[in-house]
Amino acid sequence: MPREPLYRSRPVGPDMARFGGQGINDFIALSEGASNSYLVMTEAGNIQINAGMGFEAPVHRRNFAEFSPDKLRYLILTQGHVDHVGGVDYFREHNPGLEVIAQANNAEHQAYDARLRDFRVRRSAFAFTDKFAAAFQHYSENGYTDYPEQSVPTADITFSERHSFTLGGLDVDCIAVAGAETNDSLVVWLPEQRICFTGNLFGCPFGHFPNLSTIRGDRYRDALTCAAAVETVRELEPALILYGHHGPVEGADLIQEELERLRDAILYVHDETVKGMNAGADVHSLMRDIRLPPALEVGEGYGSVPWGVRSIWEHYGGWFHQRATSELYAASPNDIHADLLELMGGEAALVQRAQQKLAEGEALAALQLLEIALSGANPDSGVLQAARAAHQALRKDSNNFWLDAWLDHQIARLTERLAAGDATDA
Repeated sequence: MPREPLYRSRPVGPDMARFGGQGINDFIALSEGASNSYLVMTEAGNIQINAGMGFEAPVHRRNFAEFSPDKLRYLILTQGHVDHVGGVDYFREHNPGLEVIAQANNAEHQAYDARLRDFRVRRSAFAFTDKFAAAFQHYSENGYTDYPEQSVPTADITFSERHSFTLGGLDVDCIAVAGAETNDSLVVWLPEQRICFTGNLFGCPFGHFPNLSTIRGDRYRDALTCAAAVETVRELEPALILYGHHGPVEGADLIQEELERLRDAILYVHDETVKGMNAGADVHSLMRDIRLPPALEVGEGYGSVPWGVRSIWEHYGGWFHQRATSELYAASPNDIHADLLELMGGEAALVQRAQQKLAEGEALAALQLLEIALSGANPDSGVLQAARAAHQALRKDSNNFWLDAWLDHQIARLTERLAAGDATDA
């Protein structure tokens, strides 16, 4: 009988660092945060894997001090995202002579992130504002209010394929492998112990379909590259994976089964999308029709199969879907919403039709109608109420970190506008 997929028993969304670390074994400790940081302890000094956000660094340092007071010799960055590199300067300050190791593409990825910093902050706020607020409240309650600045570090040691070293009798291999989030990913492999630190190589939560393009905004991630990354780790035959979020994944047989399923799920969605493209299917039909067979069930709590289909389609086919000539011009669909609203007989008629769709269980169709009025300057309270109801109906059927956060954000905005009597689309 097939084993139940592991994702069902693991958390999904990321969080911020909290005070209190966790011992993994007699020489590795974990400090959870926006992305996990790990301390690897040896007789000749310690190795840290990932530095967290800048403001999290003192929390990670305090957590690790519970396990070892020894100096850090190396800090390894499993990828260039801000939640992995932000604390580097802080750890350099407290560990003179510290050497930072990163994959060769790390500088390019950090430059890419920095180039779009304002865009990313604005576009991610709906998902993370409350998490940041809760973290800072936790820090304040523990007497921590002085936050280091976010680092944009330069690594001391970079490599293109593999970098190996020994410290205190511990053999360490750093293996370059582009993955589900960045093109500068690496994994840390302890061959004698068969332990692999993967960071977020397969995406945020373990056992879920990867986000091939995030709704906060990012460049497309190639599905075949993601599948190859899974296979790289599988071929190592790890007995323990220390992941970028949440707790360890233990057991060689379990890990093999989970990675095979994830690899094959990514390849299945890729191949079915390509097959549909070659057959002339439009992207929305493929998003609706492609589903994983039961044997390839993976989580869809962070990425999702329909989003993956669209990412693959546009990664190969670009933004012009040949749906309409107007796609080729600087014209937003919103430009004609006022005309559509007038032709439909005004907002009252639109709300009536939307409410009918809601009553029939077609919340998405209702919302598509209501967005015609929501794009205008002064939607009335009937539009706002119906739009909130449509979002609430969609939220009941959602179990995805990003989609949940977006729907909750929209529900809150609509509620605020109704309470304030606001008639503008802020």
